[in-house]
Amino acid sequence: MKHNYYKLVVSGLGFSWGKVAYISEMRFISESNDKRIPCYRLLDDNGELIEDSDIDQISKEVAVKMYSEMVTLQMMDTIFYEAQRQGRISFYVTSVGEEATNIASAAALAADDVVLPQYREPGVLLWRGFTLEEFANQCFGNKADYGKGRQMPIHYGSKKLNYFTVSSPIAHIFGDGGTSEGDFHAALNFAAVMEAPVIFICRNNGWAISTHITEQFRSDGIVVKGQAYGIQSIRVDGNDALAVYRTIRAAREIAISEQRPILVELLQAIQVAEKTEKPPLGNLFSDVYDLPPSNLREQEKQLRETINRHPQDYPSDVPM
Repeated sequence: MKHNYYKLVVSGLGFSWGKVAYISEMRFISESNDKRIPCYRLLDDNGELIEDSDIDQISKEVAVKMYSEMVTLQMMDTIFYEAQRQGRISFYVTSVGEEATNIASAAALAADDVVLPQYREPGVLLWRGFTLEEFANQCFGNKADYGKGRQMPIHYGSKKLNYFTVSSPIAHIFGDGGTSEGDFHAALNFAAVMEAPVIFICRNNGWAISTHITEQFRSDGIVVKGQAYGIQSIRVDGNDALAVYRTIRAAREIAISEQRPILVELLQAIQVAEKTEKPPLGNLFSDVYDLPPSNLREQEKQLRETINRHPQDYPSDVPM
């Protein structure tokens, strides 16, 4: 009996994805691969269609609307960003450079597909009919805001437009920083095992607020993480609206017909800071009190001493 068991083991270990063979040579798997996963695109750097690109799936009507909404999104961002700089609203994050991701992915989804967004996806709402007035209501937190001012600016939501209700597949959009959270890995593993029809869309612009990807991971971007969990994955030029549209449309078809998750990595070059500039550090001590209390004066003293001791670690605009 023992002999038979031994023969069974050495012949190859069986798993759901096939048998694992045994070898007598010790081999460590390389932590990286010199051959990078390619990036899918239909447009070149000048916005010209690459030769032999297939765009038959995109009608003229959809293409014109995509372009129009991308321009509208950028104009809206400019107005609200300037309003934040003027102190009219407390916070704002733009989608500059990511308009194609927003609009093209929304165009490829059905209106009743649920989208779980991060804060850079207002274009999805714009595509689905969220008005500029509704955006303004939320950013200013007035009485017409659906959240009644209980949430900070740019935290949009709309049950009517399926920013949160149950439907066919779910599209979840997030940044590269989100992949450093344990929830991301748990979600991929859960979706793969349960064969959930989910499209995971990662906007990889290389920065998680102020943390560069070199401080987040050593892998070939995000797309390889899907393979590790047994999920079909693809890397796409996030600034190519046509490529994004075709990819998300195909991913949705796979998610529905095959009942399985898809991971899409959209490579993007960030064009503005991750968030708007912080107030001067000196305002910590002058913003609230006319005459600062003793504990605040003590804190200011400690801060100045720390900055004086470690100026290279604490660049500051506070006069010493």
